[in-house]
Amino acid sequence: MAFELSQPEVDLNVTRQVDGPLIRKLTVSNFRNYSTALLQPSKQMVVLLGNNGAGKTNLLEAISMLSPGRGLRRAQLTQLNRAKTDVINKDNTIEAQRQWAVSVRVESNGLQTTIGTGCAPVPADGKSAKRLVKINGDIVKSQTSLNDYLSVSWLTPQMDRLFVEGGSQRRRFLDRLVFAFDALHSKRVNRYNHALRERKKLLQSWTQDTSWLNAIENSLAELGVAIALTRQDLIRRLSPIIGKNMGLFPSAFIYMEGEVENWLEGNSALEVEQRFREELKKSRANGFSESNQIPGPHRSEFKCLHSSNKMEASLCSTGEQKALLVSIMLSHAILRKKECGSAPILLLDEISAHLDERRRSSLFELLQDLDSQIWMTGTESGAFSDILKIAEAYNISEGKIV
Repeated sequence: MAFELSQPEVDLNVTRQVDGPLIRKLTVSNFRNYSTALLQPSKQMVVLLGNNGAGKTNLLEAISMLSPGRGLRRAQLTQLNRAKTDVINKDNTIEAQRQWAVSVRVESNGLQTTIGTGCAPVPADGKSAKRLVKINGDIVKSQTSLNDYLSVSWLTPQMDRLFVEGGSQRRRFLDRLVFAFDALHSKRVNRYNHALRERKKLLQSWTQDTSWLNAIENSLAELGVAIALTRQDLIRRLSPIIGKNMGLFPSAFIYMEGEVENWLEGNSALEVEQRFREELKKSRANGFSESNQIPGPHRSEFKCLHSSNKMEASLCSTGEQKALLVSIMLSHAILRKKECGSAPILLLDEISAHLDERRRSSLFELLQDLDSQIWMTGTESGAFSDILKIAEAYNISEGKIV
């Protein structure tokens, strides 16, 4: 299938001035398979080359931890610690395992900011580990503060199956896109999911506290409508961009499908909140406690259609699904550059997979035009031959940067 080349020609041999945030120094310690590692890139594009299992993706994951949330692998905090090997000190004591830490020095508009995050020592009382975040050496109260300094987006091989896996994966994908613009969206989603669990516990208990159930269902209705509206608003702003071909990547039509979204057509948010409450009370009478038995944004479907053939993404070939994902990520980066002044730092893990040579060349041209720092991984340098003259390349081998 042929696609229209819509962006201007870009000379990949010319190094451009980048206005967006650039990571000038990356330091990791006790992270995955790294005891320590230091990178000081000076260019817009950074390519990490090495065999599978060398630690390329681990470095991308370290950078992804500089955004709120659980990073590109959604790992538990303690899972990020380097595999423990007992160290015997001179006094015959065993050295305690050190917790992982990631630090970057970011340059943006001539200003430099130091951002660090890591896992606090696990308390002896068995409580869950906590994450620490520092901005210029000062501990901040919330991870959402990271959004004020750095936006990070990523595309990984695991996401290639986004359109054929369960709906929860697609909702999580969309919510991360929303979160790049609305730092409170993640809190709303977390509070909503917590309220769902609390409602289930109450309905399954022997004695039901009606007043507490009413309070939980009021919260579900308010948060649920807010989540649905915020998702729809991003899709509305994103649609004009993703509706156009970008290089050799297809245009797409995206939308949300669900009961709450249907209620919002022609009704005010307050009217939909009231209907949501009524539906929750009705399901209570029917003995429904499971989340899949009640309406809400937790059941909404993120839909994507290939604009050229009107085919659902789930029915497209593997290559076209990857191309649609790239279109969405590029459109999101363009929108953020338009509305916030800079595109996010992009982490593209094994980006050459399922992309032929023509689409790779088109992608590199589009990426350079974003004026954002791009981190890419691959096993073969030949896949990056178009940009190696302007990119900074590192060889990664067994947790070491060569």
